Amino acid sequence: MHYLTYPQKQKLYYVLPVYAKVMENCIYLDNAPNLFQRTKVDPNILSEETKVYVVYLGEHSGEKTLKEIEDHHCSFLHSVKGTTSKEDAKASLVHSYKNVINGFSALLTPQEADMISRMEGVISVFHSDPHEIKPHTTRSWDFVSLLEGTSLINYGEEMLINANYGEDIIVGVIDTGVWPESSSFNDEGMGPVPKSWKGICQEGVAFNSSHCNRKLIGARYYLNGYEAIVGPLNETRDFRSPRDVDGHGTHTAATVGGRRVVNASAIGGFANGTATGGAPNVRLAIYKVCWPAPEQSLAEGTTCDIADIIAAFDAAISDGVHVLSVSLGSEPGKKYYTQNGIAIGSLHAVKRNIIVACSAGNAGPTPATVANVAPWMITVGASSIDRVFSSPIMLGNGMIVEGETVTPIRRTRLHPLVYAGDVEIKGTTASNTTGLCLPGTLSRNLVRGKVVLCASNGIQASMEVKRAGGVATILGTQYNEIQVTPFLDPTTIAFSDGLNTIVTYIQTENNPMATLLPGKTLIGIKPAPVMAPFSSKGPNTVDPNILKPDITAPGLNILAAWSEASSPLKLPEDRRFVKYNMQSGTSMSCPHVSAVIALLKSIHPDWSSAAIRSALMTTSTINNVVGKPITNATGDDANSFEYGAGHFRPSRAVDPGLIYDATYNDYLLYLCSQNISLDSSFNCPEKVPEASNLNYPSLAIANINGSSRTVRRVVTNVGKGNSTYVLAVRSPPGYVVDIVPKMLRFSKLGEKRSFNIIVRAESSVERRNEFAFGWYKWSDGVHVVRSPIAVSSSA
Repeated sequence: MHYLTYPQKQKLYYVLPVYAKVMENCIYLDNAPNLFQRTKVDPNILSEETKVYVVYLGEHSGEKTLKEIEDHHCSFLHSVKGTTSKEDAKASLVHSYKNVINGFSALLTPQEADMISRMEGVISVFHSDPHEIKPHTTRSWDFVSLLEGTSLINYGEEMLINANYGEDIIVGVIDTGVWPESSSFNDEGMGPVPKSWKGICQEGVAFNSSHCNRKLIGARYYLNGYEAIVGPLNETRDFRSPRDVDGHGTHTAATVGGRRVVNASAIGGFANGTATGGAPNVRLAIYKVCWPAPEQSLAEGTTCDIADIIAAFDAAISDGVHVLSVSLGSEPGKKYYTQNGIAIGSLHAVKRNIIVACSAGNAGPTPATVANVAPWMITVGASSIDRVFSSPIMLGNGMIVEGETVTPIRRTRLHPLVYAGDVEIKGTTASNTTGLCLPGTLSRNLVRGKVVLCASNGIQASMEVKRAGGVATILGTQYNEIQVTPFLDPTTIAFSDGLNTIVTYIQTENNPMATLLPGKTLIGIKPAPVMAPFSSKGPNTVDPNILKPDITAPGLNILAAWSEASSPLKLPEDRRFVKYNMQSGTSMSCPHVSAVIALLKSIHPDWSSAAIRSALMTTSTINNVVGKPITNATGDDANSFEYGAGHFRPSRAVDPGLIYDATYNDYLLYLCSQNISLDSSFNCPEKVPEASNLNYPSLAIANINGSSRTVRRVVTNVGKGNSTYVLAVRSPPGYVVDIVPKMLRFSKLGEKRSFNIIVRAESSVERRNEFAFGWYKWSDGVHVVRSPIAVSSSA
């Protein structure tokens, strides 16, 4: 799913005070203590140059009432607005962050924002860019068990029983809301709501307190930032409540913690089976921050404002969640941590040992596109599972070409087959758009009654063939992994090799014919997993010395609960409604990891967020189910810029042997290496360690210059009390990696050992500035603790 952008005439900026709590105001909570004040933005203060800014002040300290906090935030506005009335200044306030994060968002001119940025106590002031944040949008859990090397029963029951199925772990989902009536959110057999929960069930349109239960224990919604930019919510398009119209939030929440629902399937009966979340007894708390993009269809996406997202983080931390699942992210590109609301919110969460999992983004396979790259969050890429939806194409010569679809198709007789580029209306396409079946380009006279091959895999191509009178559509893709779509009309997608076969057949046959065969669900397909082509890739553009993504998990063609207010395609032409829907994206892989984090949190309640990330990363695999290297969608071996440490293996992470731990202060020290402060109470030392020295479970060193680079790591024994770990290294091509010592001995649990990693570029390295990949691992004969390496050298 994509979050679209706001109109550009007004923007939102956020001001967060140094070391003060981020608070949400502007939201009226029905049937709840008056913790948040609804602030209505005066339309008279809007102008062409007014934008929403966030003012970040850090974290709250001392004892202040909510009114005192808001008054303090408004004092910044009063000082720059030049008005005699404090109420006039307050009218520009969008959110006042009062719980944990200290700051506010307000409608400001660039000049006013600049003035505030120079004031004492202000850490950063940044524009709430409406173009920045977008969503990164059954069998998957069975498939994960295959990578564990165990049976489904061993995987599913042993880990789940040990974790009590995640019972009493609270997972917050920041997304588009929830469809509470879904069977995936029933609370049958669940115990009382945990006493630690301090949140609410915020009422609104078509949503009241009875929609929450012992599974769905809380829900809130935030749209002040959205309305400050877009204007009042069009309530014919969405509910002013936590209720989900889009479907994305319902899908991600169910993937994390949906209950087991038998006979669930996508439209047409595809992927039929038992739908379940990874931690079916976790408690879910919903934070709706994404809303319809103005003048766009739901299919074109929703938009999520940073001001509202920060308010959601602030509330979730105060409410008492244990895990946050965030399938949203910024556009690829450099966005420093002081200007990134998700990075700021997650840092405050991690300080309280709330683990934050984020999607890596859907801008692949282009390099340097990975989002959510802060080292205190877990960044998740997307890969396939061993399931396909086979819909073969039968050619007139009897040849069968493999295709894939989740569109119900009835077998018909053979029909004439044409290539779209040969049946276009003259003058409607250019040389680089011919054959794509763009809207309005196909000739009815030439298409009517035919099967059309389009050099595109988009929904619009299938709809254009239907408009022109075609009987079926074959879409082409250059990849071997296909993101399926429930098209409205008979359509299948051909793999890259099959596409070439069809093109050759059309070119060499006098009267080419074809028909589509009905689709069916097949499992056990090998090789798997394969990296999804859309999954965003490293290197990290904010700091290439932190390797991102961290890990990969199932994110291609995932079945989960859906909003019954939205059709599968979210198009006006699609009048179908479903309870479960197939979706693809790192938005889908992120909640897989969030679920496992919840289980690990239940089994190891004393582990830090860094320890859980380390366990997931060091026990992951870089091989597929047949023991070969994981490949990407073009068939080449994938690398750590695609899958991070590898594909997660949940039950292995329960007992990782060694962990790489890190504290909140370690992250602040890392920020010192970036000349950044996000906590005014922390003073950087005179000698700041290099970024690569953060005690991270992976190693990235960019632009090695000189003879060598040395970094330090510390591991903590969480395996066996008396154990010895032996080193193995695979150096990246063109580099030599030496680690000292080569053996680590432990006499008790909790004991720490350090080692140095020395990386040297060989003189024969030809492609400088390009990364090479390797790994090192420690093993005691029972545990294997593997870390990826990515290095480059300067010219």
